[in-house]
Amino acid sequence: MRRLHLLGALAFVPSVLSASVASPPGDGLASCDGDRGHYTVPGLGSRKRAVLKAGGNTLDLAIAMLETGTMTTEYTYGDGKTSDSTNFGIFKQNWFMLRTSASEFGGQSEAQVSKGVILNSDLKKDIKARHDGQKHYGYDVWFAGHRNGANGVENPYTVDIHAYKDAVAWIKQQIESNTKYRTDDTRFWVQVHAI
Repeated sequence: MRRLHLLGALAFVPSVLSASVASPPGDGLASCDGDRGHYTVPGLGSRKRAVLKAGGNTLDLAIAMLETGTMTTEYTYGDGKTSDSTNFGIFKQNWFMLRTSASEFGGQSEAQVSKGVILNSDLKKDIKARHDGQKHYGYDVWFAGHRNGANGVENPYTVDIHAYKDAVAWIKQQIESNTKYRTDDTRFWVQVHAI
């Protein structure tokens, strides 16, 4: 069993067996409580404010916080993935989910994957696409597809998907526990076990 920190790329589809991840800093600045905690990322507060201003909510903040260290799109194109597995935006939404549920990409084929790159530079479209996906699939199935692509949509209640969803829920709860966490430089993290 390999341990992953939910700080880096975690939305992967079944054909991808590992994810690019980052750990909390080892300089003593992180506050840990077993498998979860928080630390400061300089400038993260301005990114949180940008997400909220673009129509995001605390769930969006939590998902983006798990997916990238800075809640940005500064990662390898597509997160190093191809076809329907290719990820875009601050949430690292996979192309399968985008093309089957987001109004921006409705009717697109797997081969038209490069159209998803717009989410890397347009935060409003990125947030809208995530909201479209959740509205289309519902909360549980959206998370499953976000985590495991088409296989997740077909089998949304695996242990792995539950662990990811629970991690997001915990981070969202922390963000909502104090209004300062919506706009300050605090980043929450959760450690999960990959299956």
